Amino acid sequence: MSDGARETSLDTIERELTAFARRARAAAARLHPELPLVSYTLLAHIDDQQGCRATDLAAHYLLDKSTVSRQVGGLEKLGLVERRPDPDDHRVQVLHPTERGTRLLASTQASRQAAYEERLKDWSPDDLARFAAYLLRYNAAGGTGLPGTTG
Repeated sequence: MSDGARETSLDTIERELTAFARRARAAAARLHPELPLVSYTLLAHIDDQQGCRATDLAAHYLLDKSTVSRQVGGLEKLGLVERRPDPDDHRVQVLHPTERGTRLLASTQASRQAAYEERLKDWSPDDLARFAAYLLRYNAAGGTGLPGTTG
């Protein structure tokens, strides 16, 4: 691939990922208007991990601890997340979704799944498998993806 073709591909990828992020924010606002996308994402991660520490969230999403603290505080205020002592180290607090948080996630799961099904309905199983593999590979590369940053 020539340098020009590579640059064109990278420009397209950047543009399309930006469009994807905008659609994700808009869809999140429709599905759960009381929660910003970041808060919803953190709640889903806490649920998926069956509990985690706030520092784990910050590390996983490459967010500042104060950002995570504000988002978690908002989730707690809404009654969606609670803190429990770590069974192995009672000095550590582990975040868990409350029953209300679990219900909120469950109520949006079908809508999210239907949206993906609709958008990808014409894709072959092979195309879906490749797309999934590419996303896994891209996300496994780590970093913020922004020029001049590390992590």
